[in-house]
Amino acid sequence: MLALSRGEDVSAAWMVAAALGSYAIGYRFYSRFIATRVLRADPTRATPAERMGDGHDFHATDRRVLLGHHFAGISGAGPLVGPVLAAQMGYLPGTIWIIVGVIFAGAVQDMVVLFFSTRRDGKSLGQIAREEIGPVGGIAAVVAIFSIMIIILAVLALVVVNALAESPWGAFSVGMTIPIALFMGVYLRYLRPGKIAEVTVIGVALLLFAIVSGRWVANSGLADAFTLDPRTLVIALVLYGFAASVAPVWLLLVPRDYLSTFMKIGTIALLAVAIVVTLPNLQMEAVTDFASNGDGPVFAGSLFPFVFITIACGALSGFHSLISSGTTPKMIQKETQVRTIGYGAMLMESSVAVMAITAACVLDPGIYFAMNAPPAVIGDTVQAASETISSWGFTVTPEQLAAAAESVEEESLLSRTGGAPTLALGLAAILADIIGGDSMMGFWYHFAIMFEALFILTAIDAGTRVGRFVLQDAIASIHPKFAKVRSNTWWPGILMISAIVVALWGYLLWVGVNDPLGGINTLYPIFGISNQLLGAVALAICTVLLVKSGRLKYAWVTVLPLTWVSVVTLTASWQKVFSGDPAVGFLARRDLYQDGIDAGELLPGASDMGEMRTIVNNATLDAVLSAVLALLVIVVFADALRICVKAVRRPGSIPLRESPHVESRIVAPAGLIATKEERAELATAGLGPGGGIPGQSTGPRQEVHE
Repeated sequence: MLALSRGEDVSAAWMVAAALGSYAIGYRFYSRFIATRVLRADPTRATPAERMGDGHDFHATDRRVLLGHHFAGISGAGPLVGPVLAAQMGYLPGTIWIIVGVIFAGAVQDMVVLFFSTRRDGKSLGQIAREEIGPVGGIAAVVAIFSIMIIILAVLALVVVNALAESPWGAFSVGMTIPIALFMGVYLRYLRPGKIAEVTVIGVALLLFAIVSGRWVANSGLADAFTLDPRTLVIALVLYGFAASVAPVWLLLVPRDYLSTFMKIGTIALLAVAIVVTLPNLQMEAVTDFASNGDGPVFAGSLFPFVFITIACGALSGFHSLISSGTTPKMIQKETQVRTIGYGAMLMESSVAVMAITAACVLDPGIYFAMNAPPAVIGDTVQAASETISSWGFTVTPEQLAAAAESVEEESLLSRTGGAPTLALGLAAILADIIGGDSMMGFWYHFAIMFEALFILTAIDAGTRVGRFVLQDAIASIHPKFAKVRSNTWWPGILMISAIVVALWGYLLWVGVNDPLGGINTLYPIFGISNQLLGAVALAICTVLLVKSGRLKYAWVTVLPLTWVSVVTLTASWQKVFSGDPAVGFLARRDLYQDGIDAGELLPGASDMGEMRTIVNNATLDAVLSAVLALLVIVVFADALRICVKAVRRPGSIPLRESPHVESRIVAPAGLIATKEERAELATAGLGPGGGIPGQSTGPRQEVHE
């Protein structure tokens, strides 16, 4: 604030320091308060992984590996893409919301949902809603959760497609992570059980080799084989999502997520160090005019509410509640680990968002807008883009635009929408200052593109598996004769439900890839809204559980973020459906292009009448989805409020459906680093740092139920 008031430059390093300092305070004090006072995590209580271990979905997992899996599962497009797009409003609004939002909203949601799901046999959020709220609100929650999850998975996959399309380097490197993960899974389970450090070294070495060899492939005769068009990538992603959903967690999901976490954290840490060393200044304005006039070229709408739904996962993400009530509660060793895994992993994701908005804001604003504005706004030549962007007050010359593309070995950087290329350019510019100079810009740019694709892909596999859990629970709840569908050993049900889930998000992905206005422009707004609506549903369910369990005095922990996110998302939903501005409102856009069809006139963004009709259909679909999801969420809120009032008026009148207390035999630390007392307990039990059940063999068949 002092620098701004004096007109001084603001260093990007200040943002890194502010974020890390805030995270440290929030984790040390606020998360501890929630874990011990609000949730009352019990280290003596057996988790579902211990009581129900089957080696397929329920599998007690070392907390360090599980943190990697959970972080990889929750880390999707949001913390990379959203903050980059939100930089249009300036660096200050987005950065403040990312830091404050995660401490008091996002990390709270993730930890509380993980705790309550662990207390309920690892049930999905939708199933918990049905049991704890009632049939009306529960069914509305299940429909909303499943619909939102399909939208989220489609957008995550779309960002991967945009990043890997026509990129042999990226396609090869990301593809190689799959056999590497399979090898790690087999190695850790059968060849060298329990050797976490050993398999980590091997896996990271193979990953680095895959990254380096990707450049060799791109410059060899194999390049054509790995140069994939968007439609081919859609098919590949659908097949991968299906395989990841049905394979045992130890074989592909956990080792792949664990492996990718090293790359994610390593890259972000390297970027943070590079910022501290090079001390680049933020070139974007603190708050731009687009924040108030709402006519920004990257996305339309004013700062409130659209900067909050655009940033999405970096501060609060409803998608995380699906992972926290999906795969993770089925693998956690101890209740006391929810703080490390739930709250801690979300802080890690928020740090990614801070790095993303920082990397975007150290770029020249003219280049930023040239990369993120669509061709219909800035044209398709560097001359036209230069003139348009300069008219907004951000001077950039055609020579600068051409030089930026040449520096990263690309033909053009114009209209590379979606956020990923912008982050890659910002990351490359910062890292090249300390490693390699200008000659390494191309390497770092393509490395970052591959890093982003890998980052997002891990959320797709975990999300698809969670989608299977949600749909299995929903179908099994219809009638007792369908109960078999919920079984994790009945393969016909597993295969059928997985196929349905990937087919649904695969269809939306196909629509996005073929959208004339660009899939990101069409799908990302509804992604942001639906994601935050899901966060509101998760917080509402957690509030009900706190009240029903007699913790009314602590309900403010979830009520405060619930109130804020509800106001933001319902306001955004209303504006996206009913705004008269075609750039904002879906119905207004539909009417505009329908009028063009009636008049036989082609409008910007469409090259023929077929594309005009596609835009009309997509706008109609977006409007209907936005309205239906908002109505479903309102129904959930109303029923949740009814249950809370009833529980307050007549405590104990409404049953709390927790699994019974079973004494835990597992000995394991609560945090990543064991305390002195925990080390002594492990030593007494004759266990290593990963923990386990005293006296039990650590052989390949080590499920705790045996």
